[in-house]
Amino acid sequence: MDKLDLDFAALLLGLTVFTGLVWGIDHFAFRRKRLARSIDAREPVIVEYCRSFFPVILAVLLIRSFIAEPFRIPSSSMMPTLLIGDFILVNKFAYGVRLPVTNTRILDLGDPQRGDVIVFRFPEDPRDDYIKRVIGVPGDQIAYRDKVVYVNGVAAEQDEVGSYQGEGSGVDMTGTSLRTEHLPGAEHQILQRRSTAGFYPAHEGPWTVKDGEYFVLGDNRDHSQDSRYWGFVPEANLVGKAFLIWMNWDSRNGGVEFKRIGTLIK
Repeated sequence: MDKLDLDFAALLLGLTVFTGLVWGIDHFAFRRKRLARSIDAREPVIVEYCRSFFPVILAVLLIRSFIAEPFRIPSSSMMPTLLIGDFILVNKFAYGVRLPVTNTRILDLGDPQRGDVIVFRFPEDPRDDYIKRVIGVPGDQIAYRDKVVYVNGVAAEQDEVGSYQGEGSGVDMTGTSLRTEHLPGAEHQILQRRSTAGFYPAHEGPWTVKDGEYFVLGDNRDHSQDSRYWGFVPEANLVGKAFLIWMNWDSRNGGVEFKRIGTLIK
C-alpha cells in the first residue's frame, strides 16, 4: 500500500533533532553574546530558519507518529470497502503508543478486534505497508473452504447483496458477487468471483492463531494476497487502525469522488 507521502518517519525525526539543536545551541550559547555586541544584531539565517521550522516539523512528527497517519490505497484488494484512489487516515494509538521509526510499543491501549481494518508492516518485507481486515485473533482457529471463512469451526454466514458495479479503476470488478459476511461480533461486505476458481491458488488451512499474531484477509477475497498465502501479522508489525476516507482521487473515474469524502471505514 502506498503512503500519502514516502516513509518520512526517520527524515522527520532527523529534521526535528537538527532544527531543535541548532536553535537551542544558538539560544543558550550565542544569542546573549550577539545581543551584547549590538541590540540590533540579527541571528544567522540558518538559525532563523531552524527556529521557524522546528515547531512545525515537531508538530507533524508528533501527529504522524502518535495520532493519525495518511495513506493512499493503490490496489483493489480491499474492495468494496476501500477503492483504488482512496486517501485514508489511520489511528496510530488504537493499538498502543509506539515510538517513531522503531515502531516499539511503549503504552498498551488495546488490541485489534475481529473485523477491524488494520494497516501493518508486511511480515516478509517490513518496508511495505499493507491493509487488510482482521479475521482471526489469538486463540482462533481459521479455515477457508469453498470461499467461506470458518472461525473456530463455525462458518461465517454470507448474504448475497447482488452484482457489484465497479467504476473507474475498479471497473474490472463489475459483475462479481457483492456479499455481506457475518463474522462473530462483526459484519462487513466482501467481493467474490462467481467462478469456483480464485485469482490466486486456494489455501484452505486450518490455521491456528498464536499469541501476539493476527490472521487477516482482504475484502476482495479472490484478488488479495493475505494470511492465506504468507501467514500471520505479528503484533510488532501493527501500524494502526484505518478509520476514515478523507479524499478520493481516481483519474480513471474523472478525478475526485466527492461522495466518498468523510466516509467512516467499517
